[in-house]
Amino acid sequence: MNILEVSGLTHRFADGTTALSGIDLSVRPGEFVVVAGANGSGKTTFLRHLNALLLPHAGRVVVDGVSTIDNAIHARRAVGMVFQDADSQIVGETVYDDVAFGPENLGLARGEIHRRVTAAISAVGLDGFADQRPHFLSGGEKRRVAIAGILAMQSRVLVFDEPFSNLDYPGVRQVLQQLITLHRDGHTILLTTHDLEKVLAHADRLVVIRAGAVVRDGAPADAVKGIDAFGVREPEASRRGMALSSWLG
Repeated sequence: MNILEVSGLTHRFADGTTALSGIDLSVRPGEFVVVAGANGSGKTTFLRHLNALLLPHAGRVVVDGVSTIDNAIHARRAVGMVFQDADSQIVGETVYDDVAFGPENLGLARGEIHRRVTAAISAVGLDGFADQRPHFLSGGEKRRVAIAGILAMQSRVLVFDEPFSNLDYPGVRQVLQQLITLHRDGHTILLTTHDLEKVLAHADRLVVIRAGAVVRDGAPADAVKGIDAFGVREPEASRRGMALSSWLG
């Protein structure tokens, strides 16, 4: 069974503008899907439907067999989202408190919360950071704190909105390695990015959205060709006809 089933998804903003128009998309458990599109194409709006931050005006979003309209809480537990602005996601005074926020809201026992939090912090390579104040961390470290927070919720699907935005090179490497590890560990991953060079060689699939509709969906090496037509820069390696595997360097 697909872990995500999106059918006829339509969403309109308050001013009546159509943001998404009849999107159909299925995602299998364990897939790594890159979602690309020009600014304003509807990528972030689409992602926010996956964990019921937004609900469809028409169509359906089904997460692990349950419609987001019928049970938004189920979607938010199953789908963890890391926002483009990591600071907006930080709520705790310490890294430990921040990562514990979600499990505490699930009403879990203190011992189970501690087990989940320490495991999640370790999983993102932040051992020794538990007592540090997250707002003083680097951009890459903040993103990893946000990832730890959704790992502690034991979300099956991890969604990232522009995870490399505003990061320096070390931060990009940290977050990219974390994404690769999470995928290897069996998580289903969807992310939006303008930097296809950084991540596409690791992905199973590339989906392109233009004006709120899916215009391409396929194997990355095929779907990236001529992507400039949709307002996304085609990586130089692709223009030169280099095999996707060679992008890994």
